[in-house]
Amino acid sequence: MSADYILDTKDNEKIRISTFGEENYSSGRIIIHVHGFKGFKDWGFNPYIARYFAKNGYYVITFNFSHNGIGEDPLNFTELEKFAENTYSREVNELAELIEAVKSGFFGEIESPRIGVIGHSRGGVASLINGEKYSEIKAVSTWAAISKLDRYSERQKEEWKIQGYFEVVNTRTNQVMRLNYSLMEDIENNQTGLLSLEKAVKNLNKPLLIVHGEQDLAVPVKEGETLYNWSDKNKSELFIIKNTGHTFGAVHPFTGANESLDLLLDKTKRFFDEHLS
Repeated sequence: MSADYILDTKDNEKIRISTFGEENYSSGRIIIHVHGFKGFKDWGFNPYIARYFAKNGYYVITFNFSHNGIGEDPLNFTELEKFAENTYSREVNELAELIEAVKSGFFGEIESPRIGVIGHSRGGVASLINGEKYSEIKAVSTWAAISKLDRYSERQKEEWKIQGYFEVVNTRTNQVMRLNYSLMEDIENNQTGLLSLEKAVKNLNKPLLIVHGEQDLAVPVKEGETLYNWSDKNKSELFIIKNTGHTFGAVHPFTGANESLDLLLDKTKRFFDEHLS
């Protein structure tokens, strides 16, 4: 069984949520899936992933960040102004609000939830930072996650600051999507505080599974290695899947599973089975 919710945030934005495995909620075993840059809860493999974990006994929460560009239309980027205004800090804070919603009974009363978080790509940032913060999060898995927030050359940043925005092309939709300079300001202003990913990983103090595709062109595998180097080796594992890239062979619209995706899901399931039981 699945259900849809809307969570109103403290700054009057909306987080659109789809949950899977309603029958598993009382078990207290919850997985939150956090999408990445230009991602959304209904992209490609995300519903398939959610159903997979639901079939294996988990209550799964998928959601759209309020400024990911997706509004009432679940499959198309119709809120490009919000997309331009998004920041890492907003995503960290919104995931925190979602976790607080679980704790406060938004999805139903539950005693002592045991939460596992999966962060794909940029979603790994909010996942790791909140993973270090919340005791209810018992384990974290990152999939093709970034290790550095500032991903721009000095020339790009100079032009970005002068123009006020930076443009990226969505190769799937051919949309030109702007990122306001406020994103760069957020990174610079919070890199040693809220957005210190290195500090979050070093202080995580709970099981961490880092999965990366060997042929990832969007986020090189060395970034997964960096996360692992920061981590407590007694509680972490770096799992590299050969012959696959950033989305582990999945595309949008979803065309079905493949060997790499099956390996990813089996590895992550066994990880959560061990640490959320």
